Amino acid sequence: MLNSKNPLGKQVDSPEQYCPAILHAIARCDYRESVGIGSILPFQGEDVWNCYELSWLNAAGMPRVAALSIRVPCTSIFLVESKSLKLYLNSFSQEVIESEVRLCDIITQDLNHLLETQVQVKLMKLQNIPPANSDLPGICLDEIDIDISHYTRVPELLCTETVAGESDRGHIDEVLHTHLFRSLCPITAQPDFASLMIAYSGLRRISHACLLKYLVSYRNHAAFHESTVEQIYLDVMEFCKPDTLSVLARFTRRGGIDINPFRSSHQTIAPGGRLSRQ
Repeated sequence: MLNSKNPLGKQVDSPEQYCPAILHAIARCDYRESVGIGSILPFQGEDVWNCYELSWLNAAGMPRVAALSIRVPCTSIFLVESKSLKLYLNSFSQEVIESEVRLCDIITQDLNHLLETQVQVKLMKLQNIPPANSDLPGICLDEIDIDISHYTRVPELLCTETVAGESDRGHIDEVLHTHLFRSLCPITAQPDFASLMIAYSGLRRISHACLLKYLVSYRNHAAFHESTVEQIYLDVMEFCKPDTLSVLARFTRRGGIDINPFRSSHQTIAPGGRLSRQ
């Protein structure tokens, strides 16, 4: 929810010296309460933020650069607003920091304080950034020949099916993905593009065509990345009732930051790596 301290959608000055006050937290409960998620979460997981625009000065005044990985547990009460994080990281550009260890400690302490949780922060030299993968694992849904008519979320599109030659009682273990996913920022209405993976197991196969129709129906859906993935998780659980389920979204960069929310019935840590489009 936008308030007077949230820089999203506003023209603001970009500080070039250390400014932790620019960081802005968003309460997860603002969304979760609206969909019936209480204090006991129906999933596990984390949000992985990869930040590629970080620079500071060493003791000799020489600019240094690095990439940054931030892992925030989905159990945190707050998430950090992305524009405020960009501005915060930019505020180090003319700040003298004696070592990478010290910089990592400062960022960790500031985010722990802001989010009231324990985040994991890792500084990466540019040559150590994980190489990009060209694709997600599993079956790609993008070439299914279907007609699309819904561009706002329609969870009722989801369904299961029995495939010819498949036992009604057979156990399904499947990984599916699409690169066609798009949603909208709830404040600016700017598009957010992502590749999305769904891994599940159960007694019924999720209809690939219906799943793709459902995911495309988010095209004009306005929500933050994290709440979007949580909504997808809840919808698939409700309408398809798998035994296990994991949902991962790899959103493309905005402001030098890509966000990768992961929610799962049985896994806490998100899969590693990144895609070439990130």
